[in-house]
Amino acid sequence: MPSFTERLGEYVRACFTGLWVQTHEPHEAQAELAGLCRRENWQWASWDLEQGFQVAGQPVDQDLRDPLSALRAVNSLATPDGTVLLVLRNFHRFLQSAEIVEAVTRQILLGRQNRTFLVILAPVVQLPVELEKLFAVLEHELPDREQLQSIAQEIATEPSELPDQSELAAVLDAAAGLTRIEAENAFSLSLIRHQRITSAAIWELKQGMLRKSGLLELYQGTEDFQSLGGLEALKAFCKRALLQPSRGNPLKRPRGVLLLSPPGCGKSQFCKCLGREVGRPVLMLDPGNLLGSLVGQSEERTRQALRIVDAMAPCVLMIDEIEKAFAGVHGSGDSGVSARMFGTLLTWLNDHASDVFVVATSNDIAKLPPEFGRSERFDGLFFLDLPAARERQAIWALYRDLFEIDPAQTTPEDEGWTGAEIRACCRLAALLDLPLQQAARNVVPVAVTAQEQIARLQTWASGRCLSANQPGLYRTGTANDPPRRKVRRDVRNN
Repeated sequence: MPSFTERLGEYVRACFTGLWVQTHEPHEAQAELAGLCRRENWQWASWDLEQGFQVAGQPVDQDLRDPLSALRAVNSLATPDGTVLLVLRNFHRFLQSAEIVEAVTRQILLGRQNRTFLVILAPVVQLPVELEKLFAVLEHELPDREQLQSIAQEIATEPSELPDQSELAAVLDAAAGLTRIEAENAFSLSLIRHQRITSAAIWELKQGMLRKSGLLELYQGTEDFQSLGGLEALKAFCKRALLQPSRGNPLKRPRGVLLLSPPGCGKSQFCKCLGREVGRPVLMLDPGNLLGSLVGQSEERTRQALRIVDAMAPCVLMIDEIEKAFAGVHGSGDSGVSARMFGTLLTWLNDHASDVFVVATSNDIAKLPPEFGRSERFDGLFFLDLPAARERQAIWALYRDLFEIDPAQTTPEDEGWTGAEIRACCRLAALLDLPLQQAARNVVPVAVTAQEQIARLQTWASGRCLSANQPGLYRTGTANDPPRRKVRRDVRNN
């Protein structure tokens, strides 16, 4: 893929006189632009609110801090055979003015005659409708792993402060998705704390940065598949897909899975354990956090979150209860915001080339548009049914150990219980110092409270989804997935 300066050079030679560069590192982007101009023998000028109008980094005599004056001044630099780039930093702040919009329009059209180019550097793309067709949008990429390694070598003053070859990949994975300044800060913090660059300090800093953005959350836990009972077919499928080498072929990269089940059957916990099992960070995306109050902000926040996810690859992306965010995409109650966000996500799921394994969960697939679950967006659609007797025994054993409950205690009647309800019973028994039989009286399973909805879900999934417990399709009423007898409410109250 061409570099940022190569792509921008192509646009300049093709005479795109309006260029919008989306970047969170304007200083770095401007330095790369200056280097491009020197190599191509182009003249360049810059403007920002503090420094005013500068030519090739040197202030001019007159005080041109007014944006309109800067737009007019660039024409004085034009020559018959030359090319001039005017770099405008954070100029999106001034495009609410009708006068400035008109001046920008006039300058872009004039630039095709005298080869003067406007290059706006901004962290977001906020173009008025009058300028949408006049600007080409480019993205200034975050540093790749080779650049991050160079930054680490610049920060470290001694060879002993650098990670050895065995942990270099872990350090670079941890730093992926950071800007150059953030990477420098993370490496410096690691040196202060550990006298060498390690991944632990970087992940801690990165977690705070993601939380600050409000778009994604980085999950770091210690649970693996040993702490999750059942789901053997799903575990084997995902582990084999993620640990199987792609041999450099992007077509062989796994895409992800869509998990459907009643509440409490372990969808979210599976995703958290998956990251630890395969050695990948788990990013948690809540679509509700992407909604913004301004027009176009929700769509832009969605694109920004997906860019961060791409930069942090290889990773696992968890989208929990996705039907709650996109169930109304065909309605008009939000002026089409949900539909546009959903379209952005669908396009990314279909086209992204990054090594991101997506685990999306849903409690009611019927609320999602049918195009979401079609083939090639996910590697498989799995149904996690209410645990069978053998799986419940494994879950009881896990939580007895976790909450230090005497294994000699009798297991209560648990037909139709989910893993969450078994955990709740063990926790209450430990909290209230009660036998499991008494603690179970305080647990009302979802198989009782939502019996009709679960029956409909099982019927829908039969023959349509893969079974999370046994290889092959899920079939209700088969040997693999025995039919569930009705759970009577009075059993819990005796």
